[in-house]
Amino acid sequence: MTLHGIGFIALALALVFGAAFPLGAYLARLYRGELRFLAAIEAPIYRLCGIDPQRQMAWGAYAVGLLLLSLIHFLLLYAILRLQYFLPFNPEHIRGMSPKLAFNTAVSFTTNTNWQAYAPESQISYGAQMFGLAVHNFLSAAAGLAAAAALMRAFAGGGIRTLGNFYVDLVRITLYLLLPIAVVAALFLIGSGVPMTLAPYAHVHALAGGMQTIARGPVALQEAIKELGTNGGGFFNANSAHPFENPTAWTNLLEIWLILVIGFALPIAFGHVAGRRRDGRALFAVMAVILACGMVGAYAAEAANNPILVHAGLAAHPGNMVGKEVRFGVAQSTTFNIAATGTSTGAVNSFTDSYLPLGGLTALFMMQLGEIAPGGVGSGLYGIVLFALLAVFVAGLMVGRTPEYLGKKIEAREMKLAMLAILVQTLFILAGAGFSLLTKSGLASLANAGPHGLSEMLYGWTSATENNGSAFAGLSANTMLLDYGLGLAMLFGRFAVMIPVLAIAGSLGAKPRLPHSEGTFPTDGPLFIGLLIGVIVILVGLQFMPADLLGPIVEHYLLLAGKTF
Repeated sequence: MTLHGIGFIALALALVFGAAFPLGAYLARLYRGELRFLAAIEAPIYRLCGIDPQRQMAWGAYAVGLLLLSLIHFLLLYAILRLQYFLPFNPEHIRGMSPKLAFNTAVSFTTNTNWQAYAPESQISYGAQMFGLAVHNFLSAAAGLAAAAALMRAFAGGGIRTLGNFYVDLVRITLYLLLPIAVVAALFLIGSGVPMTLAPYAHVHALAGGMQTIARGPVALQEAIKELGTNGGGFFNANSAHPFENPTAWTNLLEIWLILVIGFALPIAFGHVAGRRRDGRALFAVMAVILACGMVGAYAAEAANNPILVHAGLAAHPGNMVGKEVRFGVAQSTTFNIAATGTSTGAVNSFTDSYLPLGGLTALFMMQLGEIAPGGVGSGLYGIVLFALLAVFVAGLMVGRTPEYLGKKIEAREMKLAMLAILVQTLFILAGAGFSLLTKSGLASLANAGPHGLSEMLYGWTSATENNGSAFAGLSANTMLLDYGLGLAMLFGRFAVMIPVLAIAGSLGAKPRLPHSEGTFPTDGPLFIGLLIGVIVILVGLQFMPADLLGPIVEHYLLLAGKTF
């Protein structure tokens, strides 16, 4: 590792943390309905869509609204992908997707996963990119933020039966948060050389002779919301390693900032809305510690050289540069990678399949933690609150008291729902990866054998279930098994977590808010921060460590012994 690399990590985190506090306060005002300077735009949208902004929803109605909207938009996106050849803005005359690939892609963008089992330059038209994928980048991000808003309101008062209006939350989050930041970021990207055009692909004479086709399109705005909404689906197959998506070190820094800033603003907003700012800052601290450790750990792993090259006397100064862009280097690549896997962002500016085993393990483990450092927009906040409920439950067992969190008693109903939300993801990851490795189709999807092949499959199912969308590049996912299997994992990983969270919010909102007493376990200090980190790491370790041992850790020791597959 170098001082320059550590300095880049420190700079990226400082910019994110510095913006998170004012943005968190702004988000709290948004969630409380105090921002109305775009009311003249809101009102026509409500009239057009038949939304009553005064109507309040119980948790069940809120969940039904979320599910129905997701279903409708899934069907619309599926239709766009199947019929894109007949739709406008298709200068390259790209044909419609196959049913299985359209299903996988539509599920992927509906669930904020943005898993790409296709090559965008040759399989997605401009119209499908703009009106299908980009729209879902906004919609799925806003849906996650709306679910987080409902959970915050549950802690804000006692005896409440409603959690807000899902459709109003969706409109306001898009108008007041996502769209303004995305437009400003897109303008910066355009100024840095990112294309924003409807012109067809360029056909040029190459210097070495012959013709070369250069893909381009309306990239800048989709790139901005791709990162801001923790989506990750690239306009190009190389994603943010492509110079048209991420041309300079400045755009690389901006994209890391966009990936992380809302995730870190949410616990601050949570503290404001719940009236317990110190508790919000405690959750922020847990996220920050885990993310910083992941970034430094991945950088340390990749700054070292491949042990086989070291034994052969071929090691070079920059470290493991295989699969990384020369214009970014190791530190900027690993920082981007961990920012993406610490959230639900499938974007990459280097290729995880070429990481050394411990570097790949760090990215994998960041997803296995539940992507709570800081997690996806909305999903990271409610994910870490689930772990906070487990932590206070453990503390309550230690001292023989009914556990409380932010003045709400945590009882059997909440704990069952929390465990359901956490364990359903583990089930799909381990069972899905295990089953795939028992089938000819699953094994044929792997580019590598042995421990690295296991890592590829485990990473793929983890990425889909945790709604991340990144992949070890060695997994060929466009097969019947993985298109439909990973599609189901994305659906359950999103909605089998989100619906229990809304049920918990409804249950806690109805409970009275208890005053703080001498016997209340404090949830805003270093003791709770340490307890929460311990619960997260130990719980994930117990679930995934056996599989991780057989994959990246075994591969690491094989490399130390000078062996590979």
